[in-house]
Amino acid sequence: MHVFKLEQEEYMREQIPWTLIDFYDNQPCINLIEAKMGILDLLDEECKMPKGSDDSWAQKLYNTHLKSCSLFEKPRMSNRAFIIQHFADKVEYQCDGFLEKNKDTVNEEQINVLKASKFDLLVELFRDGEKATSPTGQVPGTGGRTRLSIKPDKGREKSSKDHKKTVGCQFRNSLQMLMETLNATTPHYVRCIKPNDFKMAFSFDPKRAVQQLRACGVLETIRISAAGFPSRWTYQEFFSRYRVLMKQKDVLSDKKLTCRNVLEKLVQDQDKYQFGKTKIFFRAGQVAYLEKLRADKLRAACIRIQKTIRCWLARKKYLRMRSAAITIQRFTRGYQARCLAKFMRRTQAATIIQKYQRMCVERKRYRQKQAAALAMQTILRAYMARQKYQMLLREHKAVIIQKRIRGWLARCWYKRCLESIVYLQCCIRRMRARQELKKLKIEARSVEHFKKLNKGMENKIMQLQRKIDEQHKDNRSLNERLSGLETSYTTESEKMRGELSRLRGYEEEAKNKTNQVSSLLEELERVKKELSTTQQEKKTIEDWAQTYRSEMEKMVSELKEQNGLLKKEKDDLNRSIQEQSQQMTVKMARAIAEETQQLETDLNEERSRYQNLLTEHLRLEEKYDDLKEAMVLSSNKPGHRRTDSTHSSNESEYTYNSEYAEMEEGSRAAEDVTRGIDTSLTLKLQKRLTELEQEKQSLRNELENKEDQFQRARARDNAEFKKARGAELEYESLKRQELESENKKLRHDLADMRQSLLGNAATSTGAPGSPAYKVLLDQLNASCEELEVRKEEVLILRSQLVSQKEAMHHKDEKETMTEPSVSVQDVSKLKDSDEIKQAYIGLKDTNRLLEHQLQTQRRTHDSEVEVMRGELQSVKEENSRQQQLLAQNLQLPPEARIEASLQHEITRLTNENLDLMEQLEKQDRTIRKLKKQLKVYSKRIGEMGAGQTEGQTSPGQMVEEPIHPVNIPRREKDFQGMLEYKKEDELKLVKNLILELKPRGVAVNLIPGLPAYILFMCLRHADYVNDDQKVRTLLTSTINSIKKILKKRGDDFETVSFWLANTCRFLHCLKQYSGDDAFMKHNTSRQNEHCLSNFDLAEYRQVISDLAIQIYQQLIKCMENILQPMIVSAMLEHETIQGVSGVKPTGLRKRTSSIADEGTYTLDSILRQLSAFHSTMCQHGTDPELIKQVVKQQFYIIGAVTLNNLLLRKDMCSWSKGMQIRYNVSQLEEWLRDKGLMVCGAKETLEPLIQAAQLLQVKKKTDEDAEAICSMCQALTTAQIVKVLNLYTPVNEFEERVSVAFIRTIQTRLRDRCESPQLLMDTKVIYPVTFPFNPSSLALETVQIPGSLNLGFLTRV
Repeated sequence: MHVFKLEQEEYMREQIPWTLIDFYDNQPCINLIEAKMGILDLLDEECKMPKGSDDSWAQKLYNTHLKSCSLFEKPRMSNRAFIIQHFADKVEYQCDGFLEKNKDTVNEEQINVLKASKFDLLVELFRDGEKATSPTGQVPGTGGRTRLSIKPDKGREKSSKDHKKTVGCQFRNSLQMLMETLNATTPHYVRCIKPNDFKMAFSFDPKRAVQQLRACGVLETIRISAAGFPSRWTYQEFFSRYRVLMKQKDVLSDKKLTCRNVLEKLVQDQDKYQFGKTKIFFRAGQVAYLEKLRADKLRAACIRIQKTIRCWLARKKYLRMRSAAITIQRFTRGYQARCLAKFMRRTQAATIIQKYQRMCVERKRYRQKQAAALAMQTILRAYMARQKYQMLLREHKAVIIQKRIRGWLARCWYKRCLESIVYLQCCIRRMRARQELKKLKIEARSVEHFKKLNKGMENKIMQLQRKIDEQHKDNRSLNERLSGLETSYTTESEKMRGELSRLRGYEEEAKNKTNQVSSLLEELERVKKELSTTQQEKKTIEDWAQTYRSEMEKMVSELKEQNGLLKKEKDDLNRSIQEQSQQMTVKMARAIAEETQQLETDLNEERSRYQNLLTEHLRLEEKYDDLKEAMVLSSNKPGHRRTDSTHSSNESEYTYNSEYAEMEEGSRAAEDVTRGIDTSLTLKLQKRLTELEQEKQSLRNELENKEDQFQRARARDNAEFKKARGAELEYESLKRQELESENKKLRHDLADMRQSLLGNAATSTGAPGSPAYKVLLDQLNASCEELEVRKEEVLILRSQLVSQKEAMHHKDEKETMTEPSVSVQDVSKLKDSDEIKQAYIGLKDTNRLLEHQLQTQRRTHDSEVEVMRGELQSVKEENSRQQQLLAQNLQLPPEARIEASLQHEITRLTNENLDLMEQLEKQDRTIRKLKKQLKVYSKRIGEMGAGQTEGQTSPGQMVEEPIHPVNIPRREKDFQGMLEYKKEDELKLVKNLILELKPRGVAVNLIPGLPAYILFMCLRHADYVNDDQKVRTLLTSTINSIKKILKKRGDDFETVSFWLANTCRFLHCLKQYSGDDAFMKHNTSRQNEHCLSNFDLAEYRQVISDLAIQIYQQLIKCMENILQPMIVSAMLEHETIQGVSGVKPTGLRKRTSSIADEGTYTLDSILRQLSAFHSTMCQHGTDPELIKQVVKQQFYIIGAVTLNNLLLRKDMCSWSKGMQIRYNVSQLEEWLRDKGLMVCGAKETLEPLIQAAQLLQVKKKTDEDAEAICSMCQALTTAQIVKVLNLYTPVNEFEERVSVAFIRTIQTRLRDRCESPQLLMDTKVIYPVTFPFNPSSLALETVQIPGSLNLGFLTRV
């Protein structure tokens, strides 16, 4: 209320229109309590009295205030209580215990004890007696106990009696300090309203809330504030603040008038502000409106200024970049031009040298081949000529024999035909002559005959005269036509004569056949009669066959029914056998799967124990090396024997020779110094090393035993399965044999029945079934079959004969022969069955050839279509891969994008170069083959041409014909895939190939695994020359150098990944070329020739495998160090889905938003980092299985760290955060799907995190919800589930906290789980790594060593 008084006084002082507001003044009540002779003052006075009591204090209050103060009253029925009328209502206070509580002070010895405490907070509270506490301090009249502390002003003088103040005095001082603080500051008040008196959630009592608002004066405060002006500015402040909103013409010399004019323009409603003498008063919201106008004006001005400045800066930067780019281009182009000219000169010189050298080599080779070809050609041609001569001789003799035989046969046939035709003509002519003779004799005897004869002769003469005239005309036209056709017929005359002679022979044959027609007709009549009798017999036979067929059908139906029953029984037995076999198979498969899973878990445990021991062993080795170096340093200090190159670990240009010498010196010095420095520690370390070696060997033996047991168990299960399956097969075979024997028996019975029927029917010869009828029936069936065959042949050949008939008909029309000759010829051709068969066979061969060609073309077309589909699929895959790379590059910053694009371009060009080299080699081989074939064909063609033009030609003349020059590529030397080096160059090899090789730069452009291939090729040569010392030193130097480079640059991911890939490739090469059959399955014949022949390096393979495990663990640690700072910020704090987590859970401390910080990480940061890891490992040629294990370990780290932070932070356990986590996990799964790593087991490692996110989102009220949670959260422990439920915090009013009863229900349901009580996941767990054998298809003889490695001292063998 004091504030409201000040407000109204200021309004009056500024003389603005204002109506005074009446409000309740609580000052009399305050004076009654705190003023002199007030309630607290009388209470302190009574406390100081020796015999003061609560009753005497109450009487003093009655005597002092009952009549003088209207706010103090006395209850009617009590003398130990009083009533005070507060602002809210009257309150009755009981006087019992007031004095005792007011005297409740702390003893000084206790305060001194608290001051001497080691707990900083207690010392701070009671420092120098500045704070006095009362453990039972109570505000008088409240009835409760509260602990109050008073901090007086620093300017006051300290007193040793401050701790003896009463509670009322302390209360007054505290209120006085509060008022001083309020008067010195700008207060802001917060009122807390209880929704109900029972502390129930989601329950609101409106009457109780209105009572609290009225009692606290909130309603009065709102009424006064709504009528006042909460914001105010002086004229100078307003002018200075809002000068930007004024135009130049609005600014006047009188600032008050200027402010009035501006406000009238900006705020239209004049009731929203008032002008006082020195200030301008605004109602609520008007200052915010003016601030918005001012911010908009300033923002527009800032944008204009920024636009201009940025334009100027961008142009200046562009001009600088343009001039720099022009300068760089000028120098670069000059350098490129000089390099190009130098390269062209070298290329031209090399081409000339190659040309002459290849010419010499090819000329020599050509002469050798020419001599060999001449010798072969002479022998081959002689042999072929002899064979051809023998064949021609045989064919010539066969033709002569055929000619003579065919001529003799034709003459015999012609003579027989001629004799028969002449005899027939003689008989017919003789008969006709006799008839004519009889007619002439009769006519000669009659006179009238002569008259008729003369009359007929006259008519005949006239007719002949007309015919003669017509024939003359026809002769003239025919002579004209014959003159034109004579020339054309002369050429065909000879052919027609021969054909005429053949047709005449056919005519004579036809005449002979006509004589045979009559005899054939008679025979036909006789056959018809026989056929009629045969048909009657056939009818009787058919009747008997019908009855017999019905009986047999009935018998067959009965047999079929029996066979069906047997088949049904067989099917039932087979079904039962199959069900039993399936049950046995399922049981055995389940047992095998369980045993296999158990063995795999045991194997993984043993492998993890072995790898942990290996890590411990390596750590002790490092510690031992450090101690040795320290001893070497201490031993080298007095004599100054150490040079700068021996311990220059921080420099990059140190040599392996100096370090090797340092190791030898250190070992010698260590032997002398260890006796005096730390003998006990060295002995302990040696003892520990021996124990670790023994344990390592025992674990290795145990691992081998486990593997043997696993193999034996699998073999035993397979044998049992085969045995059971064999028993089933034997049972099925027995059933099948029984059924077959029954079928045979039934068939045998059927045959016996038929024989018995035939034997019974044979008693009468005329009855059906007699031998005569059987023979007749067989002949009839054979004739019917032959008739059907003939019909099919006639139908096939009719189309060909018709075409031949038409052709012959056109030819015969030109001759003088009659139509019967043509028909005779056709009939004779129909009878020529041999020629028809040959034509039919030729047609079938032609159709078969055409079908074969069509099928060949179809297969060729299908193969071409498949090839085109494959190419189209590869193009689509390449396109999708390019799009993915483009999308990834667009997400990167500009510098990383340029670097990634350059890296991608380099790898692409390298792959294209390798593909082009392979294609070039294939084309060279194809060209060589084609040239050889071309030479052979050219020689054959030359021989054939020479044989046709000249009778005989020598082979030398054929070869010496001019040949066009062909550019034949040079054949490279056949290398054995080995590299030779000298003993003194071993240190240089290790230095250049391991110690100074950087993954970035030179190693990026190499073939993946090139250092491993080079080292193995050097090792092969040492094995080839059988130098065991060289093999041992090379392997030892390689292993030590890799350890040294990893110790120096072990925190660089690219270095560790590069040497992990090369170590694994070196290990695979040792296995692939070891000569073991298990590792040589995928080798080519050429690779099998490159196997090691003299040494067995199985022990070194184990050492290199241990080294690979060490590198893998170091790689995991390196990735963990990179990912650790990103995980919490990206997976939990960053809002991937904007707006979901906008509402903070109530009751939590405020955290700064991760979006506002520039140094925070997002989910895209993790995905980019994972993509960078994956692309680096793929570029280094890491095995795909090893990449899968690395990704699985990465995802385990992400899931474990995220879940641990979720379990430790209450502000993260909400429904919206569960949605964010689910979305982030889905993005990680999408990344796995894009990289093709869904089957690597990485998704399963995120299962606890996924279930925790689901737990935050599901309902948590009923027993069904509890059952669903228990079945869903299988990957979470009971402690983790309970912790998440306890930390769950609602985001808004629609959610509820998890009840205690529900959590207890979850605990009872999960009581039977056998799990560890550990709450947090172990983020240091590393899965046991395996290195599956991955053979390389790269041939060692094709490996090229680039000059950038500085390995010119190596020689290819």
